[in-house]
Amino acid sequence: MGSRWVLPMKKLIQVRFCLKLVLLIATIGLAGCLESSFELAPESRLPKWLEAPKGVPRSDLRVTMDYYSTFSGGEFVFKFYDKNKFFNVKKIALTTDEQPTIRTVELKNPPAGFPKGYPAYNVVTVDGITDIIERRKMEPIFYVTDDPAIWKELGVKQK
Repeated sequence: MGSRWVLPMKKLIQVRFCLKLVLLIATIGLAGCLESSFELAPESRLPKWLEAPKGVPRSDLRVTMDYYSTFSGGEFVFKFYDKNKFFNVKKIALTTDEQPTIRTVELKNPPAGFPKGYPAYNVVTVDGITDIIERRKMEPIFYVTDDPAIWKELGVKQK
């Protein structure tokens, strides 16, 4: 009689394991998997589509940018902090058919003195406001660029 329950119990354990595995995969697929994290350089201005609280100096503000890969392509998540207190988040999809968007582009003639593949740029559009993110080397730092030559070469109109 005991051996009669062994096989069904093993199947039940396998089914439960498979269900947990499917749930884990679905959760990661929906939420995405963190690929990389960056922080806005203290000397860089804030992106135009992030509004600083009135009366708070730039030196008291932090912006982080996390890249998540997802089944739909990926997204960047920008988090905005005031003295390490989180108060705003912007999720920006990597698709071009919905707003907000990000597209990754490279210069045709990159400047000398940068590592291969750098500088790298992301053209970010949120609520119709476009800005350009610059990563100068493989490090967890990013900048917002106002260089008119870069905007022109990337085909973006500066406002």
